[in-house]
Amino acid sequence: MTDFTLNGKPVSTTPAIGERLSETLRESLGARDVKIGCNAGDCGACTVLLDGTPICACLTPTQQAEGRQVHTLSGLQDDEIAARLRESFQDYGAAQCGICTPGMMVAAAALLRENPDPTAEQVQDALGGVLCRCTGYRKIIEAVLAVANPAPALDDPVGHTGAAIRRLDGQAKVEGREAFGDDIAPAGTFEILIIRSPHARAEFVLGDLDGFVAVNDGVETVLTAADIPGKNCFGVIPDFADQPVFAVNETRFRGEAVAAIIATPDFIRQFDPADFPVTWEQLIDAQTMDQALDASAPQLHKGRKGNIMCGGFVKCGDPQAALDNADITVQADFTTSFVEHAYIEPEAGFAQMVDGRVEIHACTQAPVMDRDALELILAMDANQIRIVPTGVGGGFGSKLDLSVQPYLALATLKTGKPVRLTYSRTESLQSTTKRHPAQISLQIGAKADGTLSGFNFFGQFNTGAYASWGPTVANRVPVHASGPYRITDYRAETQAVHTHCPPSGAFRGFGVPQSAVAQETLFDELAQKLGMDALEFRLINALDNGMPTVCGQVFEQGVGVKPCLEALRPAWDSERAKAAAFNAENETLKMGVGLAAGWYGCGNTSLPNPSTIKSGIRADGTVVLHQGAMDIGQGANTVIAQIFATALGVPVQQITLIGADTDVTPDAGKTSASRQTYVSGNAARLSGQALRTSILAQVNAGEAAELTFGDGEITVTDGDQTHRIDLRQLPTDSEGYTFRAEETYDPPTKPLDKNGQGIPYAQFGYAAHLVVVMVDTALGLVKAQKFVAAHDVGHAINPMLVEGQVQGGIAQGLGMALMEEYLPGRTENLHDYLIPTMGDMPPVETLIIEAPDAHGPYGAKGLGEHVLIPTAPAILNAIHHACGVRIRHLPATPARVRAAILEARK
Repeated sequence: MTDFTLNGKPVSTTPAIGERLSETLRESLGARDVKIGCNAGDCGACTVLLDGTPICACLTPTQQAEGRQVHTLSGLQDDEIAARLRESFQDYGAAQCGICTPGMMVAAAALLRENPDPTAEQVQDALGGVLCRCTGYRKIIEAVLAVANPAPALDDPVGHTGAAIRRLDGQAKVEGREAFGDDIAPAGTFEILIIRSPHARAEFVLGDLDGFVAVNDGVETVLTAADIPGKNCFGVIPDFADQPVFAVNETRFRGEAVAAIIATPDFIRQFDPADFPVTWEQLIDAQTMDQALDASAPQLHKGRKGNIMCGGFVKCGDPQAALDNADITVQADFTTSFVEHAYIEPEAGFAQMVDGRVEIHACTQAPVMDRDALELILAMDANQIRIVPTGVGGGFGSKLDLSVQPYLALATLKTGKPVRLTYSRTESLQSTTKRHPAQISLQIGAKADGTLSGFNFFGQFNTGAYASWGPTVANRVPVHASGPYRITDYRAETQAVHTHCPPSGAFRGFGVPQSAVAQETLFDELAQKLGMDALEFRLINALDNGMPTVCGQVFEQGVGVKPCLEALRPAWDSERAKAAAFNAENETLKMGVGLAAGWYGCGNTSLPNPSTIKSGIRADGTVVLHQGAMDIGQGANTVIAQIFATALGVPVQQITLIGADTDVTPDAGKTSASRQTYVSGNAARLSGQALRTSILAQVNAGEAAELTFGDGEITVTDGDQTHRIDLRQLPTDSEGYTFRAEETYDPPTKPLDKNGQGIPYAQFGYAAHLVVVMVDTALGLVKAQKFVAAHDVGHAINPMLVEGQVQGGIAQGLGMALMEEYLPGRTENLHDYLIPTMGDMPPVETLIIEAPDAHGPYGAKGLGEHVLIPTAPAILNAIHHACGVRIRHLPATPARVRAAILEARK
């Protein structure tokens, strides 16, 4: 028995020997505000106070809490410092997905108790052990500093588009009440342990599974492919679906599932997967694209000859002739690595049978896609499956694919009992999708006046063992590889190549960040060879309204890349002058300034891409918005509500949100491709307008009338006339609505022809980034000092959330550029796989550009992917400016940078 005080109340518990305090708090004592992201002390999400000192609860045996005081975030609700932190975190948008927020706030409270007015550096030191993948940390630092030096609180009573209001779902995040995938299941629920391949490619034979169940107390059953009533296959693109729920006979990547044990928590805790009855025979594998493309390589899939899954192609003009006629050309080969999403919440969920239906609560970016996939796997009608998304502790693309969902569904169906599954950090890293590694060859030409003359791009992308979003990457990259520039003679071709690696999928940019590394760094080389300023070179060639893209698409308005580039000019001039002065006085440390631009098409490439939004007015006057666009931290719950409120003409705080749930909320499409603000935002605008029209029609009021919602009534003020609608006297529909609207928006695109000509996207967003770096030439260490980021968002629905997306995307781009490299079988935790910490992320100046889009809601454009795209090439250009070397292989680790410096000195 271990006795201690938890959040001011005495508790007694009987933990197993060595049981982690984090597990005891969550499972025995119900403190689910304590989050677990790694169980290794790497992420800090489980930070609690032990006698007032912040500790990682996952590294602390429960027995060490004997006789001591433990406080979690929920235990600080009456604490004055924590109360001020809650307000500040909301005013600065410091909580995005919210999974790291309890740990951050607990660590911050401990700091502020000892030091009520810390410096930014002291905040970084105190909170540096807590990782965040969403925010880029700067909002968190600002929020902590503001406790002692508060800024005016956000106060906009209406909250329509353009207002920097707090997140509508922020209170639950800062109080630790947001329920994520591992927070739903009751303690003691049967758990699922997946048996995975230890090899990149292996044959396997399952042993006596019935005997295994019989001799192991606590084991309920075992799942294999034989338990799948429908198709043992899934994939996000139906024509390319190829991934089994459980492998049969042969596995294609390390970490692939072959079976699953359903058992009690006690059994799972002590069981060694090596004791499962399965035998393995390791086979020759092909883990690199060069290996997979060799004629002797094992073929991963029938019908995909040479391990090439598919390709993409865009061509206009005569690129070879233009290159031949260019006054100068540059050419280079580039290599990028696997990049892990590294969201702080591992994949997790809970399932149960409810009235004969399968009900799944899990973290996901695409609940309707999940249901549709399970319909095939389970051989059940979709109406017998309910997906209730939990909070999502970061996604960035990977939680578009199925992960825990089929195992949860199969387990609850077979046992008839509630089940839960949470991936360990190692499982998450082994088995979920990654950013595609790329091998790119690019040649670009220019005339003496700086105008581009020929562009020839060829890229191969390692799509891993299964398709996932590989076809999307292969088709999106050729459209985007030009960057936001006018190129009349252009060719871009891609191939998606299968290897015996984890599947590569969607990750913030769908391959465009990789192509931008090649294009934007070679633009700098062209400018240098021409003796031109790099900013001026880009401005000469930048797209503008009325100019055709490489797909022949012409936008009459909203092409905002030139304003983005122009916005960087003051910093470009001043920071280069500072760098020149610094470098003149320093031999080892060198300062560099780099820039890059980018663009991104919002939504699916030349495919249907609809969102549907439902809204209604209840008889008591409540305004309800069914908001099915998954909020994974980016702010969809707030942004979509602001758009709807603007259209309906009511304050946003009067809206009651009902989130994604396949039983009650229409499909707002997947949260990916920067589509939600644009596509679901338009659906929300249409829904709000339709609801408003039906209300006005009730009293024959004009469009300019004002609506006021009260207790059971709507007051319509139309000039000098006032009308009152008694809602209780009106009939209600099956959902209790007196007025109801459901509207769908699908972007106007057109298919691409054989040369990639057409209308792939109805809108693009644009960006330009400047970065200042410091390079230690003796060590090869690169440290970012400052970013200036200009983003054309068309219309900033919520400027605070725009800033948060910019900073978070930059942090991920910084990681891609300097440190992040997933190596299958080697970097399967968060101390071998490195992501930026609070100390790595410099200040960011965000410049919001608004070039209204013709199709966006109130002119708005998407943003999420755009931010990452220019970041890595800007850093590479800054490294060259600092020390004269070009890095062609990402990430630019100290070893690679130092080797390049030494090579340049020969």
